[in-house]
Parts: sequence; C-alpha cells; structure tokens
Amino acid sequence: MTRSLKVAVQMDPMESINIDGDSTFAMMLEAQARGHRLWHYHVKDITLFTGKVYAWARPVEVRREKGNHFTFGEPVDLDLGTMDVVLMRQDPPFDMAYITATHILEHIHPKVLVVNDPKEVRNAPEKLLVTHFPQLMPETMVTLDKRQIAAFREKHKDIIVKPLFGNGGAGVFHIKPGDSNLNSLLEIFAERSREPLMVQQYLPDVRKGDKRIILIDGEPLGAINRVPAEGEARSNMHVGGRPEHTELTAREREICATIGPVLREKGMIFVGIDVIGDYLTEINVTSPTGLQEIARFTGVHLEKNIWDSIESKR
Repeated sequence: MTRSLKVAVQMDPMESINIDGDSTFAMMLEAQARGHRLWHYHVKDITLFTGKVYAWARPVEVRREKGNHFTFGEPVDLDLGTMDVVLMRQDPPFDMAYITATHILEHIHPKVLVVNDPKEVRNAPEKLLVTHFPQLMPETMVTLDKRQIAAFREKHKDIIVKPLFGNGGAGVFHIKPGDSNLNSLLEIFAERSREPLMVQQYLPDVRKGDKRIILIDGEPLGAINRVPAEGEARSNMHVGGRPEHTELTAREREICATIGPVLREKGMIFVGIDVIGDYLTEINVTSPTGLQEIARFTGVHLEKNIWDSIESKR
C-alpha cells in the first residue's frame, strides 16, 4: 500500500471552480480517496525566505457536492519543503508572476515533486514548445512585425491571430479574407503588450472539432473532441465549445509518438495537446484540462493514472 503523501495544491480560488469540469478538482478527489493529505494555497501567497519556500495555506477536504464542495481548516505558514508533492495548477496567463512562481518552486524541486517540473513549464509555454515540431504544425509565425504578418496573410488569406501567452481562447481572432480590421487589431495588441503574436493559417477542419489529447508520462491515454459553437472560431469549452466522444486517428498517434518522448524526458507528467485535423496546434503544460469530460464519455478516470505516476516517483 502506498504511504500517505502530503500534497500542496497551488491553484485558483476553490470557490470559483466548476466541480463538473475542473481537472484539478478531479485530481484532488482522487488524491483524497488514496489517503493523501491536501493543502490549498494561491500563487500570490508564496514566499521565498532564506532559501526556503513558504505558502499561506489551508488544509482542505473536497467532495462532489455543488455549493459545498470543500472545507478549509485553519491557515498556516506551510513550509513547502516539507511536502511530498506540489501541484502547480493555477491558470495562465503565462506572465512574469507565473514565471516568478516557477523560479521559486525550483528551490524545492525535485526533493519535493512539483507537477509539472517548474523549470520545464517555464521553458515550455504552450504556444512556443509546439514550434519545436514544425513538421506537425500548420504554417505558423511568431512576430510583431506588421510586414511579416501582412505577407503571411497575403499567402494564406484566411488566418488566426492570437496572443502568445493567453489561455482559454481569450484574444483569439479569425481574420477572414476581405476583413479590414487586421491593422486595427494589431494596434490594440501593441498597446496592451510588447509580446509577439502567434499567426497561423486558418484550418477549416476546426469546424469538425479541436481535439484535446491527454498524455501522461508521454503516453496518450484519452481524448475529447471540442466542437466550436455556431459562428465561433474557438472551441474552448468555457466559450461554448461542445465536448463529444472521439478516438485517436493514426495521424494523432503519430503526433503523440513524436512528442511523447520529449515530454517524458522533460518530466511533464500531465500534458494536454490540441490537434485540429492533421495538425498539432498547442502543447498545454501549465494547467491542462479535459479529465472530467473524458471520464463522462469513456468511464476512464485519468486522474488515477496521474496519481499512479506521481506515487511511482515518490
């Protein structure tokens, strides 16, 4: 029998999660069922002091009961160096606050297993790690150069423009042929940030769905197809995407076989990739989702596989 682990969960507020869709909640329920002890804290509540990492954290119990899905204990200054596992599960944006958190957590990893490896998360934002596999991607450009973007649009006519470090489909624009708003859009992005943009050829296959594939230790173990709502270019479920059952195609297995060993080597235990048609579009390593949707369609609870992996490493 596996010994009880002490698990600190760095995530967004417990009050705001959707217990029917949140993957972190599913992971916490499984951890608790295995006898592991849980603490919850916000990323803003971590402190690095004389080489030690502390969090203003609260012990927590979770249950699948809407409106009453958690109970907190009294908050404590928790020395994260005394934990067995830290789950780094706060949502992006992948900004300097997020990057700083990965630097801080490096002070305790790997003595404390941080999932996923904070250094590798920092080096692998989802829209940049994927660019190391150009043979698997639609034609893609990362730039702020208006000339390059204009030339790319002239070539492909139909394009997607999105912020490099966003999440959840926020700020993703479909620029169709004849749309005169591109320059204005680029000006708005430039006012908000100095970061480059990602520009991709539009893939009409997105109307059939944007497939989320879950890889655990580099192995594809489940998938869900997300179909965009009518009139919507984004398939993310919290902007109206509809989940549906799916199986992996031969091309998708080829994609997973190519990237899986790299993810495993980087210590990426829980990863969600996005595939449209025959193309890999993102590799999500920060706080991937999809566990509960897969479970509803297949009865397979991949959080069990995640904890099997974590326990094997502890």
